[in-house]
Amino acid sequence: MVAILTNPSLPIAIALTLSVTYVFPFSLIKADHNGGFSVELIHRDSPMSPLHNPSETYVQRVTNALQRSINRVSLSRSTNLFPSNNPESTIVSDKGEYLMKISIGTPPVEILGVADTASDLIWIQCMPCSSCYKQKAPLFDPKNSNTYKEVSCTSSQCQSASGTSCSEDICHYKRFYRDRSYSNGIISNETVTFNSTSLDRPVSLPQIIIGCGHNNSGLFNEDGSGMIGLGRGSMSLISQMDSSIDGKFSYCLVPAFSKLNSSSKMSFGNNAVVSGAMVVSTPLLSGDLKSFYFLTLEAMSVGRKRLQYKQYTDAVGYRKGKYHMNKAIRSKPARDARRYLSLCYKTKSAIKAPTITAHFTGADVKLKVLNTFLRVSMDVVCFAFRPITQGNAVFGNMAQANLLIGYDLKQETLSFKPTDCTKN
Repeated sequence: MVAILTNPSLPIAIALTLSVTYVFPFSLIKADHNGGFSVELIHRDSPMSPLHNPSETYVQRVTNALQRSINRVSLSRSTNLFPSNNPESTIVSDKGEYLMKISIGTPPVEILGVADTASDLIWIQCMPCSSCYKQKAPLFDPKNSNTYKEVSCTSSQCQSASGTSCSEDICHYKRFYRDRSYSNGIISNETVTFNSTSLDRPVSLPQIIIGCGHNNSGLFNEDGSGMIGLGRGSMSLISQMDSSIDGKFSYCLVPAFSKLNSSSKMSFGNNAVVSGAMVVSTPLLSGDLKSFYFLTLEAMSVGRKRLQYKQYTDAVGYRKGKYHMNKAIRSKPARDARRYLSLCYKTKSAIKAPTITAHFTGADVKLKVLNTFLRVSMDVVCFAFRPITQGNAVFGNMAQANLLIGYDLKQETLSFKPTDCTKN
């Protein structure tokens, strides 16, 4: 939910897990690039999520989401938590913001994983497990699957992947996260099945590389079964599906704290094409974190006032943005009791605020109040941006709500289209 401002000399990462910025019987079909399909993305606080706590108030959910986001961003800027020769993925806590249901194996076993555009591996907890975090669902037992096959050390799949090692001609993986969580196990080929929301039957993808985790620990939630990596690495789900989906995927995020009982959607292949009126596109870049998707943010506008960040440091630019926001808003200033956000106003009604425009290279993305302001209590609304002083900024889930976001990895572009995601 928190959008984080950046200097134009630095790229901005677009991330699905960072929400405070800024997932029966099967008959299988093969997916191909001539078609497309869609799946549900389930926000962790949605009534449809097993992580949903019905006893929590709205304010408690918002407070927890803010704390998770700030923790992730803080931890993602730590670089010395593990030795440099250990493979690391970006920080993901136990309570990732979006979950995805997939099925593994033949016959298929349903799992619920954290959908993460900043991770590069699908991994699940597997039997036998020398050390596993508590999980409500049964662990996946590869002995019960007709399509499970371990990847050998000599295979190109093992040798080209990062963070792998060999033992007795079996390819092993290690994934360390900056919150000190980890997953260790065996790299395998397996069938992955999606319960498509756009087709009348599921979609099966054979010989997908997964990590079968036999030693996993850390801040993972017992309602989940693992991680679904959607990043740019060679072993991510997106990279492995590349030829089947023609390098295209998209998602449309329902506002996180919407009272409507509707889920977000992620689409692949032809279903993921973003076209029509009001579409703007910007180049996708490579950055220092290889699993991330990066964009260039050139400036931000508050109403008609454009702020070129090359003229200022980030902190100064953020203060200037606050100054122009204060000039445009007539509500009485207030304070976030937990001091997570610094620009707040006292109002029980919807706040009247200027449009914020994110000026990416070639794409001006207008952010509405639902993208930029967050109600932190019944009578206080806060500007949901935080400044950074170093490292890469993040354009996260709150900023992306009610925008159809399309990735085209063939053309290396990312497209935005204003959309009511509750109806998409």
